[in-house]
Amino acid sequence: MENHPQLNRSLRLWHIVLIGLGYMAPMAVFDTFGIVAEVTDGHVPAAYVLTLVAILFTASSYGKMVQVYPTAGSAYTYTSRTINSHVGFLVGWSALLDYLFLPMINALLTKIYLSAAFPEVPGWIWIVGFVLFITVVNIWNIKIGASINGLLVLFQFATVVIFVFLAVKGLHQGDGTGKLLSLQPFFTETMDASTLLTGASILCFSFLGFDAVTTLTEETIDPKRNIPRGIFLVALIGGALFIVASYFTQSLFPDVSKLQNPEGASPEIALYIGGLLFQSVFLAAALTSTIASGIVSHVSASRLLYAMGRDNVLPARFFAYVHPKFQTPLYNVFLIGLLSLTALWLDLLTATSFINFGALVAFTFVHLSVIAHYVVKQKERSLKAVFQYIVSPLIGMSFILFLWYNLEPTSLYLGFAWSLIGFIYLLVFTRCFTRKPPQIDLNVE
Repeated sequence: MENHPQLNRSLRLWHIVLIGLGYMAPMAVFDTFGIVAEVTDGHVPAAYVLTLVAILFTASSYGKMVQVYPTAGSAYTYTSRTINSHVGFLVGWSALLDYLFLPMINALLTKIYLSAAFPEVPGWIWIVGFVLFITVVNIWNIKIGASINGLLVLFQFATVVIFVFLAVKGLHQGDGTGKLLSLQPFFTETMDASTLLTGASILCFSFLGFDAVTTLTEETIDPKRNIPRGIFLVALIGGALFIVASYFTQSLFPDVSKLQNPEGASPEIALYIGGLLFQSVFLAAALTSTIASGIVSHVSASRLLYAMGRDNVLPARFFAYVHPKFQTPLYNVFLIGLLSLTALWLDLLTATSFINFGALVAFTFVHLSVIAHYVVKQKERSLKAVFQYIVSPLIGMSFILFLWYNLEPTSLYLGFAWSLIGFIYLLVFTRCFTRKPPQIDLNVE
């Protein structure tokens, strides 16, 4: 590793957890509530429980692989080292969709929130301002960005706590049409398994973030211990918050048809439960959610590009450059900022479609990497190993395959088009696959 630029190893477990939670955007639970409530016929918390269980199997596979390959490349590195370097490049290329487009989505959401509050201000100003702020924050040492992200995440959690308090108070006083303590949001005799799975497939993407922390492995103290722990804590804490918040929201609104706009219900819910003052706090938390997610998604994208540049599958002089003072991949940070400005022309649906495809590719190949490494290469054959390295990944993959089946056609078309570009690049780079993409020493402690 001596001949390669290195990132600064300074992040502790609590940094990792807050970064992952910031990526997940806790306030998103209210943005998706109305849609999922309609799909599941009022069983949003049950759909979250199902999603969390399924996601934990994928989190387990990430944890297993990061212990073997503690580097910044995430699914790209795991696939390259266990299956095939060419396939690994294509996985990394596809995963870039997830990492590159999330900053754009956060820029678009920021414009939506602020344009609603200040309609006289041109929307492009909010996008440019957001991108400039996120880029500047990511130029500096990663601990600065992690600290800012941590404050924003804590504010979101505080807002959710206030929401729960107001919901309990309202339900106790007889507000809404539901009950304070009821199993109805989790189970009813009329609950349909297929609609529950459909709701879970929508909510799955609320958990993006537990996997993103693997791109920070080379900046984490004792990564083989802290990254796997961080992955599970992010998934568990985020899942618990989603379940609790959705339970009280569902208790207040068992029938979401009474909401004027179920697909954009969060401002209406906030106004109903706490008046104009809490609605203002609620919208401020939603805005900090996009900023926090914007910071950490920018970080993750720049680190994945760094890993691919250091492997020289992307030009190393640019993508593997680390600033000697800030110890950040400076050129990648600027590049992500420039790409994020495409939010000026993209719509929310298109950007989201790219993210969904990239995330599912990464999830699928991390499960396959576990089987390839532990079963095929290491020849683990004990009963415990069969469950850990075959059964567990296959259970996780079964849910991922269901998500693939339910993926909207737009995501598939755009994703395959992007993959084709990557395939052509790989074809040229490897001279029609006559040579392998170069690899580096992975002895990272």
